[in-house]
Amino acid sequence: MTMRVTRIADAEPFNPVGHDGVGPVRLQGGASTPTSDFTVALSHYLPGGTAQLAPQEAETVYVVLSGELVMASDGAEETLSANDSVHFTVGTLRTVENRTNLPASMLVIRATS
Repeated sequence: MTMRVTRIADAEPFNPVGHDGVGPVRLQGGASTPTSDFTVALSHYLPGGTAQLAPQEAETVYVVLSGELVMASDGAEETLSANDSVHFTVGTLRTVENRTNLPASMLVIRATS
């Protein structure tokens, strides 16, 4: 068994398509890690930051760590606060928006298979 630590200072930044005002970094998964079944990213949403309407490419769990984010899917909206989470199945259309004047941070856990 192996333990693999990713220090936040070493996390790989990336720019997902359809995201504006969002600064994500990969904590686990992607080309630079041996993680193969899922990815874990930390996303920071500035005030007004958004993820446009897009289908989930894989089963995904979002966990809000700080601030508030509005998740919308299938005509429903939910405001998530610190320690709230939401699960989306493959193909579900969703948007994410920070409607506050404060930044928000969210952990994104996504299956790769």
